[in-house]
Amino acid sequence: MGQEFFINSQGLEDKIRQLLPTQGGAGQNFDLSANTQIIPIIDLTESAEGSNLRQDLQTSLSLNSVTSTSVINTATTIISNTGYFRVLGSVVLDGAGTCKISVTDGVTTKILFQQVGSASVKDAKQFDLSVFLEAGHSVIAESTSAVVGMQVVTRQIATILNELVDP
Repeated sequence: MGQEFFINSQGLEDKIRQLLPTQGGAGQNFDLSANTQIIPIIDLTESAEGSNLRQDLQTSLSLNSVTSTSVINTATTIISNTGYFRVLGSVVLDGAGTCKISVTDGVTTKILFQQVGSASVKDAKQFDLSVFLEAGHSVIAESTSAVVGMQVVTRQIATILNELVDP
């Protein structure tokens, strides 16, 4: 049997009152206690939410779930529908030029990833981004030269209504 002792902490008491108002909120006095007995806790959150797949596996890539695009000396819209997406790939810089991934609403554009090459330096970089797109927004991949290019893979992770999309 474990040993029981009492805890006096205003911070813990305030948090308990906030999270569990029926357990001591509304100004009622209560004592926090602890026990040295070990009680296992089983987290059933994923099952209760309807998913038994680990979060990191939910973003996996598969043959049927990805779209792959090569971008050299052009700008290409790679995603134009709503939802949550994973955007990953690599950039190869074999001279002067710029490769970038940006999100736009047609008026405002924000760069999410950019790599600039020079004539004297050859370089390669990888990127892995998570992007949320509202209606009217899109993701653009752009290369400004024939000597810089990128390979981009996109995969939808969830719909705009937060429904997970299986790999």
